[in-house]
Amino acid sequence: RPRPWPTPSASAAPPVVFRPAVRRSVPCHCLLWPWLGRLGYKLATKAPDAALVLMAAAAALAAAEPPPAMPQAAGAGGPAARRDFYWLRSFLAGGIAGCCAKTTVAPLDRVKVLLQAHNHHYKHLGVFSTLRAVPQKEGYLGLYKGNGAMMIRIFPYGAIQFMAFEHYKTSFKKEKLETENQGMTAVICTYPLDMVRVRLAFQVKGEHTYTGIIHAFKTIYAKEGGFLGFYRGLMPTILGMAPYAGVSFFTFGTLKSVGLSHAPTLLGRPSSDNPNVLVLKTHINLLCGGVAGAIAQTISYPFDVTRRRMQLGTVLPEFEKCLTMRETMKYVYGHHGIRKGLYRGLSLNYIRCVPSQAVAFTTYELMKQFFHLN
Repeated sequence: RPRPWPTPSASAAPPVVFRPAVRRSVPCHCLLWPWLGRLGYKLATKAPDAALVLMAAAAALAAAEPPPAMPQAAGAGGPAARRDFYWLRSFLAGGIAGCCAKTTVAPLDRVKVLLQAHNHHYKHLGVFSTLRAVPQKEGYLGLYKGNGAMMIRIFPYGAIQFMAFEHYKTSFKKEKLETENQGMTAVICTYPLDMVRVRLAFQVKGEHTYTGIIHAFKTIYAKEGGFLGFYRGLMPTILGMAPYAGVSFFTFGTLKSVGLSHAPTLLGRPSSDNPNVLVLKTHINLLCGGVAGAIAQTISYPFDVTRRRMQLGTVLPEFEKCLTMRETMKYVYGHHGIRKGLYRGLSLNYIRCVPSQAVAFTTYELMKQFFHLN
């Protein structure tokens, strides 16, 4: 680089020769600096006005091509680095959110299955009496029966559900389409695990048909029509999941956007991974998730009861009368009515669903910040 311009003086000084210290590929105008230095010195001593003009021209030439930015060190964590493995980080965030939510309400899930299908050991009991009776008959671990299969199922289910929601949200601009698609995508991919989980949860101590997850898979495959046996009850699941996922995500998204737009300082705070993005405060997240889950469950609950009975299949004595969705709904309504049939266990489902959805949405929002997804 050239040395500073000398101050014009009457005394003559020997010319200074400028040479680059290291040979490297540089812009063409940089090769002019030694020549400009020698010429500038002569002009500065003999024609100060011309030297000022040349200095201005040289400054403009240098500004025309700014020096290239230094490359970012590996692992520095810039925006480009955070885009790496986006789908994997989104998958992990959704899976962790689903597991946290289901673990929170696992005992209530077990009781709900027992009540929905009228298990003969507990069919005369209500929600809270069943919660007390299960530990007395099967021990406290009985409340978590089938939870192993649930965790295997819910991690990919929650991951696919939240990840697909984000994907469809960017691909399609219509809210209804995006929420229905993400719900059905997750259901179809994880339905066999849900089938096995329900079979294990319906069993009572001393009357086990299946000894574990692997044995349940083998038995269902061998005795109930092979691979298609794992998809009994898929139709009411899809018909119920579309409004459930649609209403749930749409309600949460609407509450979140309305809250942040009308009361950003009261309800929101800057995201930890991106200060330019506002997110709901934790307790507001819990409240919005609970409201969304309660509304969605009320709409889709009869389909959930129908699905559970069809999933249990040969385990129930009325198996032959519940082969299709229409036959199952007709049987439940004819023998048990609406309140004790199609909506049996709904009060428990409110207790189960509200904290479950609240924890799911809140954990996912926290995981999005942890994995830099905002």
